Amino acid sequence: MRRDPMPDETATMQIGELADRTGMSLRTIRHYDEVGLLTPSGRSEGGFRLYTHDDYLRLMVIRRMKPLGFSLDEMAELLRVVGALDAGADDHDDEGDGHAQATRASLAAFVDETVERRAKLERQLAMADEFLELLRARLR
Repeated sequence: MRRDPMPDETATMQIGELADRTGMSLRTIRHYDEVGLLTPSGRSEGGFRLYTHDDYLRLMVIRRMKPLGFSLDEMAELLRVVGALDAGADDHDDEGDGHAQATRASLAAFVDETVERRAKLERQLAMADEFLELLRARLR
C-alpha cells in the first residue's frame, strides 16, 4: 500500500490512485459510492470513476472518522454539516438567521462526540499497554 501526498487540486484520479493515496481499499471506496458518502465527481470516456482533490479530502474525513466508530449515517451528517459550512463560509449569521447557527451547533456536537470517542480510545490503548506489559513480563 502506497500513500502519496495530497493530489494536485486541479487533477483528477481514478479509483486505484485514490485508494493508493488514502490507504483505503477499492472495495471500501466503491461501498462509500454505493451508500452515497463519496460520489465520484465524474467519469472518464471509458466509464471509470474520476475523483478530484475535494473528493480526496472528503474521503480523508471519512477515513479519520472510521476508527472512532462513527456510523455511515453519522459520517454522512458530518459531511453535510461541513459542506453547508463550506458553502456559506463567507456568510455571517444575521440575527434572524438560525440556519448557520444550527449548522455550527451540529459541528460543535460532532466535536464533543469526537472528544469523547478519542478519550475512550485512549483508555482502551492504556489497557492494551497494560496487557502487553503483563505478557512481556512472562517472557522475562
